[in-house]
Amino acid sequence: MAEEKAEAPKSVPPQSGPKQTLLIALCIINMAVVGAVGFMLYLNKKKEAAEPKIENVIKGEYEAQISDAKEANNFVKEMVRLEPFVVNLAGSRGRRLARVTLELEVDNDKVKDEIETRSAQIRDIIIIILSAKNYESVSNKEGKDALRDEIRDTVSGFLTKGKIRKVFFTEFMYN
Repeated sequence: MAEEKAEAPKSVPPQSGPKQTLLIALCIINMAVVGAVGFMLYLNKKKEAAEPKIENVIKGEYEAQISDAKEANNFVKEMVRLEPFVVNLAGSRGRRLARVTLELEVDNDKVKDEIETRSAQIRDIIIIILSAKNYESVSNKEGKDALRDEIRDTVSGFLTKGKIRKVFFTEFMYN
């Protein structure tokens, strides 16, 4: 009998059934979660690389300032003087008039020629812009600067051979 007990222990059969299935499912889920976290980290690093770094922003701002300084040092190339505009200001029922004379600084001779050729259309655009303004909006410096920018941008968008660099008011009167 002692010999029977001394025999080698019986081997344990491999697990089967629901425990093995659960173990395999947990391993698959664990691998999927680890893969998803790795993918999210990869996307985050890629996004950080695409975002501008402060050094790049500073460098870009510096280059823009240098470019603006160089442009400011350029002398006036071509000027186009427009005939005076006399318009009723908005909201005044004809009681407030504005008389405005403009000069436009342009890029080149082609733009100058285009402005002279299309002067009626350009005057029409400027008259519409001026007559849409009320006294309060053009009676201070900020209002005049905004008007100057609006005229420059609108007329430049209309031109095909170049753009207007600056708008100068050589006369601005209202009563």
